[in-house]
Amino acid sequence: MNTKRGVIILILLGMILPNFSFAQGEGVKLPENWEDIKAIGQRLFDVIVKDLPGVFVKIWQEEVLPIWQKMWNWLKENIFDPYINPFFKKEIESRKPIIGTEFQKEKKEMKEGIKIEAPQLIKSFWDKFKELIK
Repeated sequence: MNTKRGVIILILLGMILPNFSFAQGEGVKLPENWEDIKAIGQRLFDVIVKDLPGVFVKIWQEEVLPIWQKMWNWLKENIFDPYINPFFKKEIESRKPIIGTEFQKEKKEMKEGIKIEAPQLIKSFWDKFKELIK
């Protein structure tokens, strides 16, 4: 029982004693007039505008991206490559002939549509242009 009490006291002292060193400093000076407040605000604003974007970039590059990269690599290696990728390859191979024929049909329809609609568009554009001139 005494050993537990001694360990608890040592832990508490280890957490409390370092905080007394902060109280020995000069402390924060309060601003005396509006000019001091304005100067402090301007310095704070300058630091925020100058340093904050760099801080965000550093956090993004050093902490966020590596985590997302690890998650993507794990997902790709453990789920996508063994399970999903073979299914997609099989589906793509089975649908290649259908896709080719549908593409040719769409291409033919587009060419026919342009042949029919292009003269009408040119005429209507020319008519609108004539109306603007009059």
